[in-house]
Amino acid sequence: MSESRRLGDRYRRRFLSALGLGAAVAAVGAGPRLVELAMAKLHDQPVSGTVRWAMMIDTAKCAEGCTDCVDACDAEHGLTGSYRPETDPQWIRKLEVTDRTTGNVKSLPMLCQHCEHPPCVDVCPTGASFRREDGIVLVNKHTCIGCRYCMMACPYKARSFVHEDLYFQKPWSPRGKGTVESCNFCVHRVDQDRTPACVEACAEAGHGAMVFGDLNDAGSEVARRARRVPSRQVRADLDLNTGVRYEGL
Repeated sequence: MSESRRLGDRYRRRFLSALGLGAAVAAVGAGPRLVELAMAKLHDQPVSGTVRWAMMIDTAKCAEGCTDCVDACDAEHGLTGSYRPETDPQWIRKLEVTDRTTGNVKSLPMLCQHCEHPPCVDVCPTGASFRREDGIVLVNKHTCIGCRYCMMACPYKARSFVHEDLYFQKPWSPRGKGTVESCNFCVHRVDQDRTPACVEACAEAGHGAMVFGDLNDAGSEVARRARRVPSRQVRADLDLNTGVRYEGL
């Protein structure tokens, strides 16, 4: 074990001991474990680091006022409805970005950017926030203690905290009161060789603003667009190498 790993483990133990939460974390009951689902695909196939899942978003095709991707995400993961309050979390937020020089306004969806070097993972004291080998950033609800360090560290404000009781949860998208959550690229769909719900909804609506695929596969549409069309990372100055790129921004 490396020295940095030993120091990290020591810090996590001290943190949990100081808060008196070590036993509570260890006592989490059985149930759907996202961390277990995350480490292997269907038929026990291991997640491979040769893949880098990524999303390209064309802001020129993203219509102002359109919420198709947001609505699809909410429905897929049970984020709204079922007597939930109006302060429902959104894993995707529609933003309007204005060019101060020209006054041009761009509408774009903001979600977890699935960074190669995610700050949320760096600050998590329990290892609940982690990055899969294929680039998808996830939260293990069984070890998340709700400290919200990851929320403060995320430069995209892409994470939210679950304050209220949850009802009628989706079995493929386990959530938990007192834990942090964010976009997971619809990992349950990805592992079934399907498209994330937001991308599917955008395509079905005829917008075609979102493309998802393996950035390491030179023949994939997302890789071809990355080579052919100029795109930008939000806060590229942070050198996080995000898995979400924006065209026309």
